[in-house]
Amino acid sequence: MKKIIALTAAAAAMCIGLTACNAGYKGEYGDAGWSGGLEINNGVTGDSDDGYYYEKIVEQPFTQVAEQASSYFSLDRNTAGYSIMRSQIENGYKIQPDSVRIEEFINYFDYGFEDTDGEVLKISTYMTDCPWNEENKLILAGVKTQEFELTDVNANYVFLIDVSGSMSGDLRLGLAKKGLNFLLDGLTENDLVSLVTYASGVRTVLDGEECTESGKTNIRNKISALKASGATNGGDGLERAYKIAQEHFISGGNNRVIIISDGDFNVGMKNTDELKEFIQNKAQSGVHLSVLGVGMGNMRDDLLETLARCGNGNYAYLDSETEARKVFCDELNGTLKTVASDAKACVSFTDSVAKYRLIGYDTKIISKDDFENAEADAGEIGSNLCVAALYEVTLGGQPDGELASVTVKCKADGEALEFTETVTLQTPSSEDLSFISCVAEFGLILRNSEYKENASIANVLQRLESLNGYINGELYKTEFVTLVGKADESGFYSGEQ
Repeated sequence: MKKIIALTAAAAAMCIGLTACNAGYKGEYGDAGWSGGLEINNGVTGDSDDGYYYEKIVEQPFTQVAEQASSYFSLDRNTAGYSIMRSQIENGYKIQPDSVRIEEFINYFDYGFEDTDGEVLKISTYMTDCPWNEENKLILAGVKTQEFELTDVNANYVFLIDVSGSMSGDLRLGLAKKGLNFLLDGLTENDLVSLVTYASGVRTVLDGEECTESGKTNIRNKISALKASGATNGGDGLERAYKIAQEHFISGGNNRVIIISDGDFNVGMKNTDELKEFIQNKAQSGVHLSVLGVGMGNMRDDLLETLARCGNGNYAYLDSETEARKVFCDELNGTLKTVASDAKACVSFTDSVAKYRLIGYDTKIISKDDFENAEADAGEIGSNLCVAALYEVTLGGQPDGELASVTVKCKADGEALEFTETVTLQTPSSEDLSFISCVAEFGLILRNSEYKENASIANVLQRLESLNGYINGELYKTEFVTLVGKADESGFYSGEQ
């Protein structure tokens, strides 16, 4: 393990502005010692003292193919769960189990999945032995979306910024300002920007400013002047932002509300059920949503995740300037341009598989009816992004031929599309899958999953060392190795292996 950390230290130092790890570890789940799992608001876990709130996650069990051969889920490329995990480890906290959404760990990274060849998306399939259970296999369905340049269409963006008192600080409002300035660098004079703030009340700071040179200067000045104080009337802020987005709606353009908040709505709509109904109605307007969370403590991940899931949106968590650059620079097209709308997947297993378990996507399971209904709402995937779904399977007694078929349905420019790929006994493995298996095993350990079997951080570190050639030069994958090492050194997980 020490050898791996030494090999990756130089690359990890390349990260600009990463959250510094505080000296020493602070105990379970933060300064207040989260240990209870207080139930609030219809299946949300958190603690009334430290203010951490996550949606309750119930892991998918193994399913017998003879009883139900197909698995259905909504596809998206949210990554907030990974950044939240990183922030907790960097700051010496033990990971709160319900903060672990393993698909968001896996989908944080870029992979070498097959190119789309001009199609909206392409499915790649891979298979390997399961590292934490030698009796099973891992099957990976990897999706790569078409690359699309934001400059090809005009944009209408409404920045909705939480300026309540809880947003005070460099890693909250300060980080929001940096992120928005990074975003402005990529906009052109044909793009429109509006700026709405909310605290105890709601204020329209800019209404349809053109991103000319002088316009950008004005936008930056308005962003720079933002200050945090007051309560958090997020519901009214969302109402105003969508109203302005509709007023400036560009037919055929990229219309989007971008909310940056810690999710601590304490005035007006603040219940997840209320927000879910509200945002589902707004999602029908043709205006997409990007949700960017900031801050730890008073951070309502459950609300922000609900907004993204129900609002034709994506969800990232900004814990550092490096992450702001990743979201707004490296992955700008993916963050702000949806190419596959209402994306959903079905994986159907043959009787060559005895049982299967989808790892992650626990909050995104859908019914067969919703999969087959072209009008049912599902996930959104941006431009030039990789999305992966990982299954642990037990093969039947005498497996032969096809093991599974993977079908992805989505819409692009209003057209319903369908893509299919198969998995057979000859389906190859890949270094991407080897790395993904490390990420998945780490997630199983952090949430102390009942399905972790022989998973251990030592095993993860050993396999990561064997992937040095694959990881070397990959900034975020290198950082992952360092995070696993820090989790190991914390001692928090030695009794859960």
